[in-house]
Amino acid sequence: MVRILTKYWDEKDSHSIDVALKSGGYQSAKKALALRPQEIIEEVKKAKLRGRGGAGFPAGQKWSFVPDDNKPHYLVINADEGEPGTFKDRYIMERSPHMLIEGIIIASYAIRAETAFVYIRGEFQKAYERLKSAIEEAEQRGFLGRGILGSKHNLRIHLIRGAGAYICGEETALIESVEGKAGRPRLRPPFPAVSGLYKSPTVVNNVETIALVPAIFELGAEKFLSLGSPTDGGTKLYCVSGHVKKPGLFELPMGTNLRDIIFDYAGGIVSGRNLKAVLPGGSSTPVIKADECNVNMDFDCVKKIGSMLGSGAIIVMDDRTCMVRALESLLEFYADESCGQCTPCREGCPWIYKITRRIEKGEAEPKDIDLLLEVSENILGNTICPLGDAAAMPAISIVTKFREEFEEHIKRKGCYFDNLPLAPVLEGRSMV
Repeated sequence: MVRILTKYWDEKDSHSIDVALKSGGYQSAKKALALRPQEIIEEVKKAKLRGRGGAGFPAGQKWSFVPDDNKPHYLVINADEGEPGTFKDRYIMERSPHMLIEGIIIASYAIRAETAFVYIRGEFQKAYERLKSAIEEAEQRGFLGRGILGSKHNLRIHLIRGAGAYICGEETALIESVEGKAGRPRLRPPFPAVSGLYKSPTVVNNVETIALVPAIFELGAEKFLSLGSPTDGGTKLYCVSGHVKKPGLFELPMGTNLRDIIFDYAGGIVSGRNLKAVLPGGSSTPVIKADECNVNMDFDCVKKIGSMLGSGAIIVMDDRTCMVRALESLLEFYADESCGQCTPCREGCPWIYKITRRIEKGEAEPKDIDLLLEVSENILGNTICPLGDAAAMPAISIVTKFREEFEEHIKRKGCYFDNLPLAPVLEGRSMV
């Protein structure tokens, strides 16, 4: 298997520029800067690199939306990583920050941007320090600044620290925050590619997406595509957590089968228990049951079974998991993180959380199950940004697929799973 993002993570001081250069770092940037911007965009399109932040939008296509005008253009890297269950971008910044910087160089040149921002989660202190140091190293070697790598392209990278708001993972709320405003999503159109940061053309990409860009020019678009699935090129960092023996981060070909990830790479379910359910792409994605897990983990295949690949954060639940309690935990998070800008999300997210909490505590009536579904369906698709959907989608799927548990809670006036023994301590960890 070809390792791209993790290829030199095993080496001492993998975050340093010396290790990056020894592993071929910045060679792809040299190749790309010898091309025309449009040629770079076409190569990324051929590689079928899709956004790794959750939506899966083709990166090359997003870059092509930037107009050829005289305004300043900006590249913004979303390093906020607030999706529960997701822990991939932090490790890229901690262990191979120069790979991200090289990707920023290529992407900035492709969209004709001379200024790039990395919006990094405030809690990521180590990642911030590593990336800050890496930017300084790159500047000292002439990879950033004026006339980088002997070209006519100028580039400065600025680090902006977030304050832990989940909503700032949404690209327009992130832009608002970079501008010093409250992190609230914008109405669209206009889209960021036309009017983004400081009302100028802007591209917002995820850390993992941009860190993969150098590999396209190292390997060639066709080779990069062949590493993944026919519609999603390259490798993918899958975050696996929950009731598995070896939770961790695994770089695998895009489209690797979900059961293989859970039972081979993550070691299977703890204590020989049975698999019950999986959130395949983070807490905001619709749940899938155990008998639906024979699916290739790429954007299109997961969509076909009614869920989403999202960020590739695989949250595994065994047969002792109370699905009512699991949903209560998720909805508490989204109710707290709603920015309050639009009514369906501001009112709806706390409402469905309170209903679920009543069911879990044994204080609900049978009609509350249908009320929970009704409110969730009225949130879905009716908000300014996807945060409302992020709460509604798991709510609808969990209630629909595990309705009998909700009914049993109401009938028993409490949780059956409270009488089961506690889950054992995880038996091991793996970090590739």
